[in-house]
Amino acid sequence: MAILSLQNVCKDYVTDGQRVKALDGVTLEVRAGEFVALVGRSGCGKSTLLNLAGAMDFPTKGAVLIDGIGTSSLDDAGQTQLRREKVGFVFQSFQLLQTLTVLENVELPLLLAGDPAARTEARERLKWVDLDGFVDRFPHQLSGGQMQRVAIARALVHSPKILLADEPTGNLDSATGGVILELLQRLTRERHTATIMATHSGEAAAVCDMLVRLRDGHIEGITRR
Repeated sequence: MAILSLQNVCKDYVTDGQRVKALDGVTLEVRAGEFVALVGRSGCGKSTLLNLAGAMDFPTKGAVLIDGIGTSSLDDAGQTQLRREKVGFVFQSFQLLQTLTVLENVELPLLLAGDPAARTEARERLKWVDLDGFVDRFPHQLSGGQMQRVAIARALVHSPKILLADEPTGNLDSATGGVILELLQRLTRERHTATIMATHSGEAAAVCDMLVRLRDGHIEGITRR
């Protein structure tokens, strides 16, 4: 069964009194252990698709299922629990809290969920991304690549089935970006996570198993490698 399934999904927004169709009839399935790239020009629907895939937004029409659970069928508490248990997020701008240490940033999602093993799990994830020697540093003391690795550790701390990455190499130089892509490849394989990455980078897209080309809210084509 697909970990993520979008079934004839449409998403409309109203801007300045005009209805804009961000996605129009999108059908897509992603399985565990697949690394998927969403590519296309700005405004093609990549970010909208990521938001729907992470239950941060909901379709105007059609269905989005995360691990078999329809996102639109849940109340606010159910949606929060679904994101907390099933989905991890990695952003271009890292979104680390500057007043917290590396360890505190990574353990925060589990602390909010009341997990008594939060600190132990956070240390394990930091070890996995080779940052176990940086636990007491603050984000401003790290390089861009190190900050993104912290963000990945935070996204993985609750062992999500889906990892959503929005331009994860966009703020990094090519060499550092390559390290992050290798890390995303490794976690997809070793942790059997479904990783979905929105990117403008042809180099980033080239490392993925599936290439989904979006244009004007439609899927223009899907290539599997």
